[in-house]
Amino acid sequence: MTVADGLELKVEGGVGRLVLNRPARRNALTQAMWRGLPGMLREAEGVRVLVVTGAGEAFAAGADISEFDTVYATRASAEAYFAEIAAAMEALATFTAPTVARIDGACVGGGLGVALCCDIRIASDRARFAITPAKLGLMYPLADTRRLVEAVGPSRAKDILFTGRMLAAAEALSIGLVDQVVGSDGLDAAVTAEVKAICAASPWSARMAKQVVARITSGQTADDAQTTAWMADAVETDDFQEGRAAFLEKRPPRFR
Repeated sequence: MTVADGLELKVEGGVGRLVLNRPARRNALTQAMWRGLPGMLREAEGVRVLVVTGAGEAFAAGADISEFDTVYATRASAEAYFAEIAAAMEALATFTAPTVARIDGACVGGGLGVALCCDIRIASDRARFAITPAKLGLMYPLADTRRLVEAVGPSRAKDILFTGRMLAAAEALSIGLVDQVVGSDGLDAAVTAEVKAICAASPWSARMAKQVVARITSGQTADDAQTTAWMADAVETDDFQEGRAAFLEKRPPRFR
């Protein structure tokens, strides 16, 4: 287990669990947490799945407002702060293995940005969502806004950003902000089921699917030399050999 600056990483059985760990402050994200996140993710490389969650009764209530006087003291300090947040978000969004956000309680501002960097979002029915720069006279970064638009579409993204209003879990599900909502007592079981399903399939296929989807959301519409090569690479992998053997032998595959 690795613990540092409000972050905790535990890896067991090929599954990583990254915890935003400041429960007394509803896991409000500090500058140190943003700085530490890329390194924590590098430590998690090699996992089959990474679960991202918050300690206690919240996912993350946004940026820690107690730091605002410092991080927004000057234009230069604000620009440095924004760059650190962008680097942390990009590290999570481009993490090679599948990522699952386990969301309970408040998921607001930068906290929702973290959740949107994850591939799959599973929430409890008591989760609440908002993006609140409009209430502070700030703006949401372009990359984070793009991920929001990809999840809910342009007009719903504008409503969320224009108003800063709070969304209940049911509405978040209905607009595609999250992928699944369950009762709070069933949240862990739902996340575990998703993790098991991902781990039962080919890790090579999952990682490549993630790269292809990223290319599509970045605007690629047709195969190029790289994606064509990836298709050919597949037949040479151990995963394909095991998957084909399992199919012919009528048994579940045992991917390593």
